[in-house]
Amino acid sequence: MSEPDAMKLSPKVLLIDPVRMLPSLLIPLVGVLFVGGFSPSSFGWAAFGVLGAIVYAVVRWATFSYRIVGDRLEIRRSLVSRSVRTIPLERVRGVDVTTPPMHRLLGLAVLKIDTGASGGGEQEGELDGVSVAEAERLKGVLLRRARAAKAAAGLDDAAAHDGTGTGPGVQEGGPPLAGEPHEAVPLDRAFAEPVEHEIVKVPRKWLLYGPLSGAYLLTPFAVAGGAIGLIFQWGDQLGVGRAAVWNVGRWLWEHPILIVVAVLALVVAMPFVAAVMYAVFNWDFTLKEREGYLVAERGLVTRRSVSLEARRTRGYEIVDALPERRAGVVRMWAIVTGLGDSETRGQLLPDVPRAVAVEVAAQAVGPFTAPLRAHPPVARDRRLFRAIAPWLAVAAGAAVLAVATATPAWWILAAVALVLAGLGVPLGNDRYRSLGHGYDGVRLLSVRSGSLRRSQAVVERRAVVGWRLRQTWFQRRAGVFTLVAGVGAGKGGYEAVDVSGQQAVAFPAEVTPEWMAPFLAQR
Repeated sequence: MSEPDAMKLSPKVLLIDPVRMLPSLLIPLVGVLFVGGFSPSSFGWAAFGVLGAIVYAVVRWATFSYRIVGDRLEIRRSLVSRSVRTIPLERVRGVDVTTPPMHRLLGLAVLKIDTGASGGGEQEGELDGVSVAEAERLKGVLLRRARAAKAAAGLDDAAAHDGTGTGPGVQEGGPPLAGEPHEAVPLDRAFAEPVEHEIVKVPRKWLLYGPLSGAYLLTPFAVAGGAIGLIFQWGDQLGVGRAAVWNVGRWLWEHPILIVVAVLALVVAMPFVAAVMYAVFNWDFTLKEREGYLVAERGLVTRRSVSLEARRTRGYEIVDALPERRAGVVRMWAIVTGLGDSETRGQLLPDVPRAVAVEVAAQAVGPFTAPLRAHPPVARDRRLFRAIAPWLAVAAGAAVLAVATATPAWWILAAVALVLAGLGVPLGNDRYRSLGHGYDGVRLLSVRSGSLRRSQAVVERRAVVGWRLRQTWFQRRAGVFTLVAGVGAGKGGYEAVDVSGQQAVAFPAEVTPEWMAPFLAQR
């Protein structure tokens, strides 16, 4: 049987590559024009540089090809030296399709293949510039053949050989408990049907929850800071002059009320800018199940589709900021083995009502209904101290400077610090109430911490590969520990912060008694 012909990227990508090169060419081209005194010859050299970039893009396109041969994907490059990257289909863990703005105008897409081999945020293979139809066709072919290759190789039953999965009869994190089911993920059976099923589509009215997350609230301050930095760096070239900038800064410092007005204006703009940014990134967020994969699609300007292999899902992480808790909404990420860039690719839901997130989590992993156990009272004292003491120190320092320099701005800073110290009392108490850990006695354990950003991770028992106790000097003084459940998925470890010595021993012994019994017997 003859091998399939090699495929090339769409020639339309040649309209995009030179434009993407312009930022890196801008400084050299401007330098050539300045050195040449904007003479005809300098413009000629600049045009020659642009032409060279176009020729380079054409040659790179002509020497790039890809094809699927049997159980592998081959990506070939031969610009200077020949390079062949081979990706076994049984290692494919996800295929992402994104359509940046310029690609969308030309009907193109970027297809990224994740095998988890990089251990980070980079994908193993990337096809930048295929048509949207070709990207969807390749995505379906790669995922279907990947499942077939895994089944043929018996990887569904022996995925633990590479430390990235489990199958029937194989348990991560120790031997199975009595009566514990041996399936990899409860959703496997539901995902076995080769049909697409929509789990949830986020209504556009829920985009109004976006500013509550705080993810984009500081955008106005970032823009203002960038503008100030640009003026300081390029003030002379822009005709402003750094001396004038310093004079304006000194004048504002002498009139602190104007600074307060400017800050208040930025604060007022925060929710509106955050709402726009959040809507751009999470527009029409849809979560589907398709042929054994969880597929999350989102984005207005850049549309992105991320596929996560369902059988590698080991848990989920629910995150909510303080305003989100008041509104009863949360965000959710999947904890998946071998997933690169899990912070971005692993997102299952943006801000949605907690009941919706709980329902989706119950389908993906299973419901966690066990109560979380409280941490010792000394943990509360530690949180109150850290929430109050720093601001009291700032207030005291600002008051001393205000008396020494007779500058009203220092008194304003001292007053603000005192207010923040007062707010530290409810904040510290809330951080303590958020602490907790628990185990349902069968298959799921959970840890929770945080207040301004509270995070609760729910992980399957079989995903635990080890335990680690950590204790700082201050924790030793307080007699508490940080217990880390090592997990071969997600962040690699999830912490139960400031547990007592008894809890630090009892919780691992309850979850993985087979591991702890020899050590407890020696006590």
